[in-house]
Amino acid sequence: MEHPCVSPTSSTFFHFSFYFQFSIIDDSLGDLSLAHNPTMANLDAAIEQLLNVEKQMRLAGDVAGTRKAATDILQLCFDARAWKTLNDQIVVLSKRRGQLKQAVTAMVQQAMQYIDETPDVETRIELIKTLNSVSAGKIYVEIERARLIKKLAKIKEQQGQIAEAADLMQEIAVETFGAMAKTEKIAFILEQVRLCLDREDYVRAQILSRKISPRVFVADTSKEKKKPKEGDNVVEEAPADIPSLLELKQIYYELMIRYYSHNNDYLEICRCYKSIYEIPSVKENPAKWTPILRKICWYLVLAPHDPMQSSLLNSTLEDKNLSEIPNFKLLLKQLITMEVIQWTTLWDTYKNDFENEKASGESFGEKAAEDLKQRIIEHNILVVSKYYARITLKRLAELLCLSVQEAEKHLSDMVVSKALVAKIDRPMGIVCFQTAKDSNDILNTWAANLDKLLDLVEKSCHQIHKETMVHKAALKV
Repeated sequence: MEHPCVSPTSSTFFHFSFYFQFSIIDDSLGDLSLAHNPTMANLDAAIEQLLNVEKQMRLAGDVAGTRKAATDILQLCFDARAWKTLNDQIVVLSKRRGQLKQAVTAMVQQAMQYIDETPDVETRIELIKTLNSVSAGKIYVEIERARLIKKLAKIKEQQGQIAEAADLMQEIAVETFGAMAKTEKIAFILEQVRLCLDREDYVRAQILSRKISPRVFVADTSKEKKKPKEGDNVVEEAPADIPSLLELKQIYYELMIRYYSHNNDYLEICRCYKSIYEIPSVKENPAKWTPILRKICWYLVLAPHDPMQSSLLNSTLEDKNLSEIPNFKLLLKQLITMEVIQWTTLWDTYKNDFENEKASGESFGEKAAEDLKQRIIEHNILVVSKYYARITLKRLAELLCLSVQEAEKHLSDMVVSKALVAKIDRPMGIVCFQTAKDSNDILNTWAANLDKLLDLVEKSCHQIHKETMVHKAALKV
């Protein structure tokens, strides 16, 4: 329908005529959508009518009218289950000259609701790809595009194409999306990390995991949300299927446990379990915290001795819940006690617990058993170094229940790792645990001794002078 040119003075009549025409066509389309089997000819005619209305509203700059016309076209295609027509109309509407951002946004959001209603996987993938191409490069639908990519990656993963799913997810940098909710950002990045771990791309998994700071999980959620000021970006609400912040915290540390298990970094695994243990929902449920506390104890024993391990060990021993598992409390106490631990006795006591313990869905392997024996040997060497300044290699091997060669090897490894200071006189077969003094330390010690000597001389002179004066006073009397 051709409209006459409208002068600026008659703009009110111009908009009124558009709305009037739009309402008539909307009513007629309602009748079409109620038909049981609308023919393709009827569908094409209805779409053609709405396209004319959309053009008139778009050229008039009417946001609400353009948005309504575009969404009605999609709804008509959906009601007729014309999926190919739906994809074509989405592309056509998005590429029309001077198309309004609000119309594109509404169109993408409405079409996303149809994804779960598609009859098969191929149709679903085609619709997602169409929406993805339409939203590509448009910042005002970047959140919708991220959600579309996530849906597509999920389908690829279900089809067994994990590498393709991971590549799709890595294309989106959600940390730059200002309007996306914080929990949704974290959930998206965690999904990226999980897919990288599934494809055994540990380097990229570490890079992606660093985008999430652990401090984000300790934020005070009890504070009321501040109302956004005028001009600020409005943050969208997270979808209902996004976990809460504390649930995301647990997911994050479970993924980090998978990453650190690859490198056998026992101390970091222990710290991850410690963070999960501190979650209120876990700490209040004995059925949840008991297995986690057991894992914390095992990984503390497996971790090499250093200040961080020692600090975690002492803090865990102070936990009141540890008294509920007394055998593990006894195990940790043996590590802080300066006494030699007999490996055979320890292994006989804890062998069943160690082999039955599940770590990351699997029991501890032979590597972990070897590392446990190594840690006990290192503990024993540290104990010996506290009580002996010099000891023969033969006697050291007897205390460690090892051969002389094995004892020398373990001692050398500890010296190389700077866990211990020792010297071995191999011809004499003697180990010296005395720390070699630095030249500055020697000079400081000599200066301190010299100060003490001069103080002693001064006090002696004072006492001699005092006795002399007393003696002279007695003679005068």
